[in-house]
Amino acid sequence: MQLDDLYRRVIMDHYKNPRNRGTLADEAVTINLNNPTCGDRISLQLQVVDGKVVDAKFTGEGCSISMSSASMMTEAVKGQSFESAIQMAEKFSALMKGEPVEFEENEDIEALSGVNKFPARIKCATLAWNALRKGIENQNKE
Repeated sequence: MQLDDLYRRVIMDHYKNPRNRGTLADEAVTINLNNPTCGDRISLQLQVVDGKVVDAKFTGEGCSISMSSASMMTEAVKGQSFESAIQMAEKFSALMKGEPVEFEENEDIEALSGVNKFPARIKCATLAWNALRKGIENQNKE
């Protein structure tokens, strides 16, 4: 099996069987973002305790890239400090620019590396990560 085929399977698995799809309790930080160019939209909820993402869930509609990315991102940031979550978001941005990046414990994320060959799809892949950044920035202001 070629690497591209494996990556497609990982992406489709997260799309068809999204992890952390749903909502959290009312006290969760909620961030709503959309991509007006393609219609993707996400509502990300973060349960935050002492500068740490304790839980993360999402709802929304979009293409396989945006929904898979949201599934992978929510898995990756659970239990992470704000600093670590932001570092992951920065690594993901680098991945989208075509830079060689490894996500040690969250290697499924690397399946999205091929998206950088399709500039119009980069916004799809980064939607959930941008919501994460915005949520953490909002929490840091409080």
